[in-house]
Amino acid sequence: MKILELLDRACILPDLKAGNKQEVLEELAAPLVPGPDGLQLKTVVEVLMDRERLGSTGIGDSIAIPHGKLPNLSSLRLAFGRSLKGVDFDSMDGKPTHLFFLLLAPINSAGLHLKALAKISRMLMSQPFRESLMKAASVEEIYRLLAERDAEF
Repeated sequence: MKILELLDRACILPDLKAGNKQEVLEELAAPLVPGPDGLQLKTVVEVLMDRERLGSTGIGDSIAIPHGKLPNLSSLRLAFGRSLKGVDFDSMDGKPTHLFFLLLAPINSAGLHLKALAKISRMLMSQPFRESLMKAASVEEIYRLLAERDAEF
């Protein structure tokens, strides 16, 4: 699975304005709706917030991978966002979160959903890669960095 098969350039947000968890989820989900499946922003954010109540998807090292499953979704959908100032996302390490991958999955796609989460996690394990994402000057540069890292796995 290639991450860039799931991520459209229009879903790369290099300068999130959100100041809290719900705002981050709303901002990240906005480019994914309505989309080909007719998703509604309110529904998507509710599913994501329900998942966050189970435990934060802020995994530390400035990373969060919010995710949720939706019944009317036909395929995996992905968005990437970067907060230059950082957001309190209830991260495991208690530090602000800067890099966000939002993953939406169909209800019946457990295998693909888990593969995508694992791949994103592996890609982000590299501190130099995370630093490069933080320094990238444009959507195109972020896309290129993701493409290069995606090709390594």
